Amino acid sequence: MSGESLRWLSYAAENLRSAEVLLESGLYNPSLQNAQQAVEKCLKSLLIRHSLEFKRTHSIAGLRALLAEAGVVVDLSDDECDLLDSIYLPSRYPLGSALPDFEPDEELCHRCSEIAERVLNAAGL
Repeated sequence: MSGESLRWLSYAAENLRSAEVLLESGLYNPSLQNAQQAVEKCLKSLLIRHSLEFKRTHSIAGLRALLAEAGVVVDLSDDECDLLDSIYLPSRYPLGSALPDFEPDEELCHRCSEIAERVLNAAGL
């Protein structure tokens, strides 16, 4: 694994650990944000590992599609991609029109952290 790919994966691991610590503290919104970031950075690590170019994006579904086009399978369902993509803007910015149709809670945070952990483990963390 290249140095750059490893750095992205290392940052992804930090985001996952942050998501878990924030969840334990009852800070659900930043926990979700860090779980989403863990998956995003992990997918970018895979793109770099496979020498695939990508534009600056936060779309989990878009990153997974780029990997799939190159024959790299990532264990993320469409529903999981949609969930993680629905988290990005609302967890970062209080934009009225971008707020999700859900309120962050412990169960949702556990689900997103478990998704992130599964993706990172599959990537070799």
